[in-house]
Amino acid sequence: MLKVDKLKKSFGSFEAVKGISFEVAKGEVLGFLGPNGAGKSTTMRMITGFIPPTSGTAEICGHDIIKDPVGAKSVLGYLPEAAPSYRAMTVCDFLAFIAKIRGYSGAEAKARVEKAIVDAKLTGVARQTIETLSKGYRQRTCFAQAILHDPKVLIMDEPTDGLDPNQKFVVREMIKNMAKEKAIIISTHILEEVDAVCTRAIIIANGEIKADGTPEKLRAMDPSGKLDVVFRNLTMEKEGK
Repeated sequence: MLKVDKLKKSFGSFEAVKGISFEVAKGEVLGFLGPNGAGKSTTMRMITGFIPPTSGTAEICGHDIIKDPVGAKSVLGYLPEAAPSYRAMTVCDFLAFIAKIRGYSGAEAKARVEKAIVDAKLTGVARQTIETLSKGYRQRTCFAQAILHDPKVLIMDEPTDGLDPNQKFVVREMIKNMAKEKAIIISTHILEEVDAVCTRAIIIANGEIKADGTPEKLRAMDPSGKLDVVFRNLTMEKEGK
């Protein structure tokens, strides 16, 4: 459902992403792991069309993000890091606005808003303004906008960063509940996300893929069998530690 082909991104003389390629199939939850500055967010932004790649491309359900950005984004849901919203709006009004932007109207728009509210577990705060919500509920409101059009591919950049343990649990359960019908990428530096929701993980450092496999396969890369040890072995050298 998602194919990333030799994506590169340079900022002046600095090469942030160095020819990354991978695929994600329906039913997979891919953890995109790496230390800060590894190139995770830059890769996500290129896949979603938020920034153009220096070279390479990504296809979402057969739609090339460069040649057919509207088609690609129609089947793509994106939850960016520190996702923006209109905080003076209520949750309902914000999602109704997103539905309108997506081209829905009337009964269909109302139905999609109502379903997104239920799926994101926002029923109890649906009439509150976003500025009055906790960080966890604000994150779930932005999660709701990402799934409102029922995308086949869902990309989330640090979806649980900064949330308390209860809110992390809720967000992870929401991800698992919809995983069978979608291809999902979670960009994160939190290793516990792999055990919590991921069926597969890619470890990236210095703009390059260092490992790609199931959690079990990654653990087998070190005699300790510990993912944090594998992660350090693959990423710390490039940081000069």
